Amino acid sequence: MQAIVIGAGRGQRLMPLTAEQPKCFAPVAGRRILDWILAALAAGGFGPRRIAFVGGYQLPHVRATYPEFTYYENVDWPRNNILASLFYAEPAMTDGFVCTYADILYRPHAVERLMRSRADITLVVDTDWRRRYRHRSQHPESDAEKVLAHGDRITSVSRLIPAAAASGEYIGVAKFSPRGAHLLREHYHRVVADYGDQPFQGAASVQTAYLIHLLQEMLEQGVPIHKVDTHGDYYEIDTTEDYEIVCAEWR
Repeated sequence: MQAIVIGAGRGQRLMPLTAEQPKCFAPVAGRRILDWILAALAAGGFGPRRIAFVGGYQLPHVRATYPEFTYYENVDWPRNNILASLFYAEPAMTDGFVCTYADILYRPHAVERLMRSRADITLVVDTDWRRRYRHRSQHPESDAEKVLAHGDRITSVSRLIPAAAASGEYIGVAKFSPRGAHLLREHYHRVVADYGDQPFQGAASVQTAYLIHLLQEMLEQGVPIHKVDTHGDYYEIDTTEDYEIVCAEWR
């Protein structure tokens, strides 16, 4: 099993911090964002040689700094989104995988809980998510990738879920067993064939969709998806405001 880090985007809303370096290189409390992610993944047994990195913007910087990774280049990164970016690393999915966004911070305990899950598809969900949004004027709760759940079984994942009703926010870290990876791949190729450039699950197309759009599609097709929780200990860094907040609060 490998861990796939999805880090192709430019991080336009973090300019000028990302003018000459990838978003995941931004320093927080003395470490790059990516180094915090690697420390968390190490708790699940993922050393550098078990990391697959999907890059695009400023990819040579990452290659030079982390030569042990396996690399997949998203050559169309200015025009696609997280879902399409993830599937550039499809060869790394066969034996199951953990995937993570590259612009987030989370603790090793979240990965430890994730790896203990016996479900085929498991998402890490922050149950203290609304506290972080109190100070985020540029990224409102309506943008959060929210989930509804019954126990540990997720019933919906969507930005459209009312904040007050949500069970938590998907933090961008998930685990797929070999069977879960097979289901993800099967449904991805189905929707690519069925939808093409047409709107898909609220996205303009499959190419511009987020991973949560495919996960919601799978839920509607009857595929079970489960969750493990983190109560806080998670930050998303999407804007310069987010960066200021995390630099003040993350230790």
